[in-house]
Formats: sequence, structure tokens, C-alpha cells
Amino acid sequence: MTDATQVTRRDPTEDPWFHPSGSVRSQGWTVNLGTPDSAATPPGWAHTGLRVTTLSPGASVDLDAQAEERIVIPLAGSFEVDVDGSSYSLAGRASVFQGPTDVLYTGINKALSIRSPEGGRVAVASAPAGTEYPVRHISRAEIPLELRGAGAASRQVHNFGTPAALEADRFIVCEVLTPAGNWSSYPPHKHDEEKDGETSLEEIYYFEMQASADSPVPPLEDGGPDVIGYQRVYASDDRPMDVTAEVRSGDVVLVPYGWHGPAMTPPGHDMYYLNVMAGPGPVRQWLISDDPHHGWIRKTWNESDIDPRLPFTSEQVASD
Repeated sequence: MTDATQVTRRDPTEDPWFHPSGSVRSQGWTVNLGTPDSAATPPGWAHTGLRVTTLSPGASVDLDAQAEERIVIPLAGSFEVDVDGSSYSLAGRASVFQGPTDVLYTGINKALSIRSPEGGRVAVASAPAGTEYPVRHISRAEIPLELRGAGAASRQVHNFGTPAALEADRFIVCEVLTPAGNWSSYPPHKHDEEKDGETSLEEIYYFEMQASADSPVPPLEDGGPDVIGYQRVYASDDRPMDVTAEVRSGDVVLVPYGWHGPAMTPPGHDMYYLNVMAGPGPVRQWLISDDPHHGWIRKTWNESDIDPRLPFTSEQVASD
């Protein structure tokens, strides 16, 4: 086995919905998809955007005012953000596997500057929007932490950008952590129609992976660590969709429609993903339909316990 940077990756031109790490760099961002300044956005993608970059100590990145709402999410490190003449300090984390972080909702039509005195990696989720909501700094202590599922379908959700936690115009943003060997985004479900019990939402999955804390990590020369997971997206109607992606840190999977799930992480490999959702419907709400072949699995959760490895917190230190 080789280093993850040497593993042969799928050419992103072969599939508009799977984008390996480094394949969608532009405008100073290592990930730039679904934004007004992205050339890599697939045709027809209209409602969600994501930017990710890594800043060296003291460096900064700027965004012009645009008709999109944004939320700034520290992935590693802490950040200062200037918006509308005010400065906000975002207490971050060493990695996405160490619990929630401060985030900043910036509203629409606002320029912002992001800097990191110590250096770090930051994501900016976005969605085209037309209604103004106030800037809001959400501290890590305020973020609802949900333990969802049970048994091998246990996962941890940070609901900082959901309708119950944040006033916003269009998008729904959260992050999900899945312990080694578990299945997330499960049972497979969809949200691609505006109908009773379902809303139409595009969705972005941005992944980061780590070797789990309780798994010995072999040295690179002995075959590790190429930390991987898997993501499945498939057709729910006559529109073609067939994605089975082997994902690593920095990879992105886009879900324009169709059943999606599971997101699977092998033994020894912990998975994180950032979800950004938005759509054309009149109501900002996450309403889903389960794949009828698999939805029954939810009923089994009443008889199982949450995985005792959850929650991931700042006290738990795992190997990168």
C-alpha cells in the first residue's frame, strides 16, 4: 500500500458528483464548489456552495460581498473574522474530531476577512439568498449536540446551522462524526421533491478522516495510514445517479438528487463530514423519505444502545 497522496484517484471529469481532494482548487481555496467564483461547479447545481482553505500563521483570506449567506466553520485552529466593521473571535479546535467549535453566520451581501494567528483550516458554507438575517456568533457551548441512531448506526451530529438553532434564509448546515466501523447517513434517504413530508434540497458532503484512537497506526513505510471511508448515492427515479466513492480527507461528494447513504467507515477509521443543504422550496426544513427497502432499520434502534465511543470531545485525542 502507498501513501494516500500517491493513491490513484478517480478523474473528477468522469463523475461530476465526486471531487477528490485537490481537484477543485481555485481563487486561493483548496475546495471551491457551488460558489459564484467556482469554475468546477457541475451544470444545474444552484443552491449550495462550499469553500475550504488552510491558512499559515498570520495569513488571511477575503471574500467579497455577494448575494449569498455564509457560515464560517473552523475545522482545525482558531480564527478571527471581520464582518461589517466588527471583529469576531472563533474559538476553534485541534481537529474536527474534538467536539464542536464556534461558528459565525454572516448573513448576505457582506464582505468578510478571515485570519488565523496560529494557522489552521477553515470552511465557509454558503447558499444564494435574498433575505437578510443578522450576523450571529454561535459559541461551541451553544451548539446542539445530537447522538443519532444506535449500535453500528450510531453517529454524532452538531446542529449549529439547522432551523431550530439558527435563523437563516436558505441553507441548513451541520457536521456529523462517525466512529470506526459504523454506518452513517443511514438508512438511505432522499430529499429531492417538494411534497408532503419531503423538501427538495441539494446536499454537499465534505469529508475528513482519521485513524481511530484505539487502533494502532502502522508507520507509513509499513502501509499506513491511508485512512478511507465510502459514500453511496443512487437513483430514486428515472434520473441517472450511481456514485460509490472511496473518500479521504478533503474529498467532496455532491448530492443533487437520489437516495444517499450509507456513509461507511471501516474498522480503525473515524469519519467526519460537513453537510450543506439548500433548495428552491418555500420552507427551510429538512424533510426526508427513506428508501423503503431499508427504512425499517430505524425501528431496531429502540432495542439498541448508542455506541459508547460517542461523543467525540476535546478530551479524546486520536491519531491523524
